[in-house]
Parts: sequence; C-alpha cells; structure tokens
Amino acid sequence: MQESVYRVLRLVSALVVDVPIGTNLGLLHLFWMLLAGQLLVSRGAIFPGLSAVGLSEGAVRRAWVALGRGSWTSHRLVKAWARVVEAEGVWQPHQHGGYHPVAVDSTGFWRPRLQGCPTRHYSATAGKALPAIPLGIIARIGSVGQQRFGLPLGLVRADPDDPSPSAHQRALLTRAVALQASDDVLVTDREFTVGRLPAAGATVWVTRLLKNVTARRARPPAYGGRGRPPTRGVLVRPLQRWRAGREIAATPPDQVTRWTEHGSDGDRTLRAEQWTDLVLPDAGAGSPTFSIVAISDPAYTEPLLVATPLALSPQALRELYRDRWPVEQLPLAAKQMLGAARQFVHAPETCQRFPELALLAGAVLTYAAATSPAVPTGSWDRQPRPTPGRLRRLLGQADFPEDLPLPERLRVKVAVTDHLPKGYWGQRHRPTPISASSGTPDPPPASAHVA
Repeated sequence: MQESVYRVLRLVSALVVDVPIGTNLGLLHLFWMLLAGQLLVSRGAIFPGLSAVGLSEGAVRRAWVALGRGSWTSHRLVKAWARVVEAEGVWQPHQHGGYHPVAVDSTGFWRPRLQGCPTRHYSATAGKALPAIPLGIIARIGSVGQQRFGLPLGLVRADPDDPSPSAHQRALLTRAVALQASDDVLVTDREFTVGRLPAAGATVWVTRLLKNVTARRARPPAYGGRGRPPTRGVLVRPLQRWRAGREIAATPPDQVTRWTEHGSDGDRTLRAEQWTDLVLPDAGAGSPTFSIVAISDPAYTEPLLVATPLALSPQALRELYRDRWPVEQLPLAAKQMLGAARQFVHAPETCQRFPELALLAGAVLTYAAATSPAVPTGSWDRQPRPTPGRLRRLLGQADFPEDLPLPERLRVKVAVTDHLPKGYWGQRHRPTPISASSGTPDPPPASAHVA
C-alpha cells in the first residue's frame, strides 16, 4: 500500500517541481486532494477537500492561493507531464499505416448555477447546450502494457472574446495542427466536420461522419452534347436514407474490401465500401479532395463512416479511429472517478484553471494505476485489475505522506511580509482611498495594522 502511495506522490512531484517555489507545493497539495477523491466527499468544495487529506490551515490557504493566483499555466504542466511519462519509457505510441494517432476532443464541466457564465457545452442528456466551462483536449495515443493511454499534448480554453462552440472548435483544431508532428494524424469525432479540418490548416486527418452525409465527385461528368455543360460533380450518398416514407438509395461504391478478424467470440468478416476523389457538396474549384469509407462490422448494427484525405487501407482507418477512444478516459476519470464534475469555484480564472488541473489529475491517476500493481478493493476482489478507481480508493485511505522526502524545490516560499498591510488593507482588489485635500493616500486607521 505504501509503495503505491509513494509512487503517486513521486509522479506528482516530478510534474510540479519546475513551477515557481511555493506555488509548486500548493499544486502538489491540490493534485493530492484530487487524486485521493476528496471532491467526492466534499461535493466539489476545495477547502474541505484539502483539509480532509491532513493539511494544516496554512497549507490549505496556500494551496488555494496557488490555484487562483499562482504563476503556472496548463500548457507548462502538460509539457512537464509528457516529459515525466516519456522518461519512464513504459508508454509506447501507437502506429497504423505509418501514422501516429492524435485524438482531438472537447468536454465540458457543467456550471448551471455560475452567474454570468459566458460559455456553453452541448449536453446529450438535456438535448441542448448548457452553461459550462468547455475545454479542448489533444492527446497522442499509445499503450502502457496492455492498456491504451492518451498522453495529453494540450488543453485549449474557449476564447473569452468569442465564446461560441464553433469558435472553440476552430481554436482547438488550430492548436492541434500546431502540435501535430509530420507522422501524426488527427483523429476526431463527427462534431468536427470535414469542412472545418482543412479550414484550420489540417492536411492529415481522419474524422467520423454523420449518417446522412453527402459529397460530390471532384470532377464533373463528361458533357453530353446538349444543354449547359456540367460544372459540378455527381452527388455521392454513402448510406441509404428514408425520407417522407420514400427510400433514397445509396451511391454504389468505387471499391469493396473484405477481411476476416479473429476474436474471442469467433471469427467475423468485415466489409468496407470506399468512395474516392470527393469534395464537399458546396466546394469550389480546386478544393482539397478526400475519401469516404463505410466499414460494416457484424458486431454493430450501423456501419462506421469515416473520411480522410490519406490513401490508407480500411483496416488502418478502422484502427486509427478506434484509437480515438482513450481521449474519452481523461474527462471520465476527472469528472466521475475524482468528483470534479461538481465544482465550487467562481473567480473567472479559477473556473478555467480547476478543470485543467482535474483533467491532468485524471491522466496521472490513469497512468499511475496502469504502471502499478493492482490493488484489490476488498476480500471479494480476487482478480483485481490496475484501474484508476481501485487506486483512487487506496489513496483516499491515506493522508498526505509527510514522511517521504520531497525535492528541495518543493517547499514553502519564505518571504518577509511584516512591512505589508494586513487584514482589510491587504486585499489587492480594494482601491486605496485618496484624500480630497492633499491628493495623497489616506493612512489606514490604527486598528487596521493589527494582523
């Protein structure tokens, strides 16, 4: 038990050690509170959660200040976490068809009671967009042993000047293109349409499509000799549709591929239909072309419909899209397993920073669980697996380990504050009253100098 607890603390220490002194210790305490699942007990309240891990009152307040006013950014922490994971050499990136998958997704931390919340995120349960703090996630997909794991590359906030979901998607895709290596392929869900990917500068991508998607041939058909010569290609519909009781037939594919996969439940034959050299229905001349592939699996009722500009086999496309799913693990671990779905923070910057810390904590918990021995929940758990939930339960039983030596940089920042005003007069957001007669600041009353 103690070795698993110490390993988690060492991972978090390596993550925050390069943050300025004092702030790094506060972030260490915040991460430990999140990883121990104290938000589940405190229902999203930070002060009770920090106190529950055995911290002193001063440490609790210093952690709170580090969250809202500390000198750190999520970009810096994401890069530090990538260095920690790569240095251990356990995580290995996936490769399919010569490309490494980089998943792009967005999630929202719901804030229905947050006054003046400028941003919204779509909720499938409610069927509409609700007030939330949306965050974009960019993660390179790999494996830790037999478990797939998404290594975060970036967390993207919504633009405060344009908080609309479409603007957030554009900013997320632009950031993903900037982080993309030459052998990376962006893998997205169907919320990122084919038109938005090239508009953001993406040239190597795979995205899922809606069932009713249509496209056009890049080249118009040959002139028949009568009437106006055609200027646009023939409409292509990959899947059949029913509208007003009338069937709209699907376009015959350009190529059909079949292959057999061997699984624990037996062999099954998959079928892929391909349509090549396509453009968007309203695309102009010279627009980039792409291909559409519909993969039918007997294990599913509907085919998987994906689009890509790459000349990849259907098998490689299927594996690339299936590798998108580990990016969903980060918000699942952060919001459900660690309890960050419910938050009680209200300052504008803190509302953005706390979800970012929660997502990073979810990544740390998932990685630590995959690289540590499985811990049984109880006597009934006879075949435990290295899951984040089991590790979180173990951490929740222990206070912050004070007996483990920390790096020298992880310490309280010692600063002389005797010359600074205390109490009411020490609050930064309070303006200093100006004397009307002399134009100089009025001195505080004698009682205000009492700490």
